[in-house]
Amino acid sequence: MQQQEAKKKVEFSAIIEEAQEGGYWAICPEIPGANGQGETVEEAKDSLSEAVVLILEDRREDVLRGLPEDVILDKVQVA
Repeated sequence: MQQQEAKKKVEFSAIIEEAQEGGYWAICPEIPGANGQGETVEEAKDSLSEAVVLILEDRREDVLRGLPEDVILDKVQVA
């Protein structure tokens, strides 16, 4: 029986500001284009988290699509 690997969490910065029209918006400076919004700070952070995941998944798919067959594809872990 194989043990499941525990998923490691990676943290990113969230810059959160109150929106003039109400609620909050958030950006992640490490991931260009990642932003979120919500009625509360927590909703804005959750929205930003979803945006970061979607952007990273999309970028990974783009890179993998264009790889030559003779490259070595491996993974690295970051703490």
